[in-house]
Amino acid sequence: MSNIRITKQFSFETGHALYGYDGKCKNVHGHSYKLSVTVFGKPITDSNNVKYGMVIDFTDLKKIVREEIVDVFDHATVFNKNTPHIELAKELKERDHHVILVDYQPTSENMVIDFASKIQNRLPENIKLHSLRLQETESSFAEWFASDN
Repeated sequence: MSNIRITKQFSFETGHALYGYDGKCKNVHGHSYKLSVTVFGKPITDSNNVKYGMVIDFTDLKKIVREEIVDVFDHATVFNKNTPHIELAKELKERDHHVILVDYQPTSENMVIDFASKIQNRLPENIKLHSLRLQETESSFAEWFASDN
């Protein structure tokens, strides 16, 4: 049986700021992110299995990505916890804002690496993560490929 790739797309709104950056992105701002998750595996060949013919049920993939990424990052503000932004993060949290502190600069590049790790840890053993594409704007995106890592 052939390996097949399937892709599911997600959208979420997230704010961030890039500490020390020399352009506008040093300011707190947000993006309407689009995340494409591509996995691969062999379709289920057991005709008695309710998921016969599927690599993974899109609903199962959706559950993983929603729990690990979308529900966590949607309408949150992400800051690098190793910068003075920690003070702003504390103040926002005290005002009941959803803040995520990460140990990296929250660029699309670093976020896609983080997302790949989170998703890989939740996939069934027979399903492999092929790639992620995190689109930050209409014309800008970061991609992660398993074959490069």
